[in-house]
Amino acid sequence: MSTPVRTKLKTEDRQAALVQAALELAAQRSPADITTGDLAEVIGITQGGIFKHFASKEAIWLAVIDWAHQSLMDELNRVAKAQDAKPLLALKQVFLSHIQFVSSYPGVPRLIFQELQHAKPTPLKTKVQRLMADYRQLLTGLLMAARKEGVISQNVDTQAAVVMLIGAVQGLVMQALITGSFEGIRSKAESIFTIYDAGLRARYTT
Repeated sequence: MSTPVRTKLKTEDRQAALVQAALELAAQRSPADITTGDLAEVIGITQGGIFKHFASKEAIWLAVIDWAHQSLMDELNRVAKAQDAKPLLALKQVFLSHIQFVSSYPGVPRLIFQELQHAKPTPLKTKVQRLMADYRQLLTGLLMAARKEGVISQNVDTQAAVVMLIGAVQGLVMQALITGSFEGIRSKAESIFTIYDAGLRARYTT
């Protein structure tokens, strides 16, 4: 009887597994408390084996942010385009999809909140800022399109509206992290957007 040969995973596959392990652990506790030993245990390799695929623990977190950036923005752009040139509906779906994403991967906002607290620039903070910039650009484009079509008030300050929507996401996520539960976050997001939508449509004077 021949002895089964153990197939080694390609570096790309092992890196992907480590990224998912980091996300899984970060969903449970602070990323700062997660060690390479913890990551090795999750995917079943030695701690030393991790460094065959990543130069450092920081490199793993950089890969996590790269994954989050691409995955989130791909999904948000997809749902925005699916609304057939209805920018305000697209904005709502982007907001709700963002909430669904952080609900599915709570380790991502944990990592982002942690990095944004650093006073000095870091490679990880720079990547977080790039993600936030792309997100703001998407929201700004949708708001400007909605204003151009006349579905929201011409008086709306789009940059302030972007800040408010991002703040709504952050507030919902922070409350969920504090309580330890994302249950019901979708319905709360729906209610918040209803209020936000009414503000965008209001005909007010400055």
